[in-house]
Amino acid sequence: MATDTIKIAYIGGGSQGWARRLMYDLALEPRLSGTIALYDINHDAAKTNQRIGTLISNHPDATGKWTYEAIPTIEEALKDADFVIISILPGTFADMAKDVHFPEKYGIYQSVGDTVGPGGIRRAVRSIPLFMEIGEQIKLHCPDAWVINYTNPMSVCTRTLYKAFPQIKAIGCCHEVFETQHLLANMAEEMLGVTVENRKDIKVSVTGINHFTWINEATYQNIDLFPLYAKFAEKYAHTGFEKEQGKWEESVFHSSNRVKFDLFQKYRLIAAAGDRHLAEFMPPVYLKNPQTVHDWKFHLTTLDFRVKDQQRKISENEKVFTDDTRIVLEPSGEEGVEILLALLGIEDLVTNVNFPNKGQIQNLPKDAIVETNALIRKNSVQPVRTNDIPLNVANMVNRHILNQEAVIQAVLTEDKNLARNAFVNDPLIAAISYDNAVSLFEEMDVWQQN
Repeated sequence: MATDTIKIAYIGGGSQGWARRLMYDLALEPRLSGTIALYDINHDAAKTNQRIGTLISNHPDATGKWTYEAIPTIEEALKDADFVIISILPGTFADMAKDVHFPEKYGIYQSVGDTVGPGGIRRAVRSIPLFMEIGEQIKLHCPDAWVINYTNPMSVCTRTLYKAFPQIKAIGCCHEVFETQHLLANMAEEMLGVTVENRKDIKVSVTGINHFTWINEATYQNIDLFPLYAKFAEKYAHTGFEKEQGKWEESVFHSSNRVKFDLFQKYRLIAAAGDRHLAEFMPPVYLKNPQTVHDWKFHLTTLDFRVKDQQRKISENEKVFTDDTRIVLEPSGEEGVEILLALLGIEDLVTNVNFPNKGQIQNLPKDAIVETNALIRKNSVQPVRTNDIPLNVANMVNRHILNQEAVIQAVLTEDKNLARNAFVNDPLIAAISYDNAVSLFEEMDVWQQN
């Protein structure tokens, strides 16, 4: 395809966050141009992003020129698209309030509530029908398009796309590993006395599933970083580590990495996601109560924060239209545009992706959505095979893979009993009595979303 006539269908094109990041990155890339079809169930939000995208593309520093169009139907948005980007919010703030806060009645606390745990499962049940529909529409209107999914629960949503359209060319993308590379870069600077210019200079081998991702090899200029990390994790096990000490208290997205260090000391692999995600995959060691969370130096992400964060993003979008606001084109740090370049054959890329397991992790179930490195080149994503996950970690990862598969199967076959059994098997929920877990399932209306 010509790189100056690309069509990207953006499902969730009214996004206040991801859309702006993509727009900036596209504007900074001179080798690509074309049309972005913005589709969102909130058409007014898509129209707002059409205006913002046009302003960004017309910026004097923009070298990538794009036409942004708010499209009223998903069919029209997808028609003949070369790429599809999915970034949606499955549900309302009322849904999220029940996802995150209702389980607190039973003593279950969640730091995010969008991937596993009671909130993650309830969100999955809402998401699966949506992603079945999206996958089926892609099959009808742009079956050869490459699909990049950013929506959580990442593994469930991406797996559902393949359930809807087995021949789909879809990957899931997440930036959590990037942050761990930054941490390793900070470690190398402290312990080796070097300056790491770019987090990509930290070479890692990635394994596991999204938000419960692990690094089993890490090097900097051919120096094995694992022995250093063992010392680093021991040194900061109790105090935590940040480049700017104390910064973790400023934002729910920051932590002191104490959960990462504790997991390394227990399992001897480097956990490669934020502490607030990692904590939810475990029994409530780190999420026993709010004081425990504070002691481990990370945060519970409350509904109040989410509402205020959305209001902040809306306000930032509105400021784009004021005369005294200057758009500053800065790279987002995401790799979406680099992935487009690689799939178009412009430059190869090796990065972590969520993709069906075709043997890249031998001791995890076939076709499960796993996260590993992949070589991306023209019209091709080739997952990189990793070493088997150690048994003690594989046991934990497998539990979540099978639970997520059970939830998908339950929704697709309308099997409430299977959904309930998966729910009570989640490690956070299994910490309470079976009867209470069943009561929580019913009282949260997990199944009414189907």
